[in-house]
Amino acid sequence: MVKIYSTPTCPYCHLAKEYLKEKNIEFEAYDVSVDEQAQKEMIEKSKQMAVPVIDIDGKIIIGFNRAEIDKLLNL
Repeated sequence: MVKIYSTPTCPYCHLAKEYLKEKNIEFEAYDVSVDEQAQKEMIEKSKQMAVPVIDIDGKIIIGFNRAEIDKLLNL
């Protein structure tokens, strides 16, 4: 399962979501600017406030790192 924690004003968040869509990867998106529970979850996983945070089967990627996404999704 893929989860992406993001904010509406983050350009890298938009890039990450578009990239996952291009690759036909289903994901759950959480807007941490309004979802307090998702924000707490993101901080617990990443130990920071930076977005995007991408959770791929429990492996955490901070920022939009295309190579790491491809590696974890075997693309």
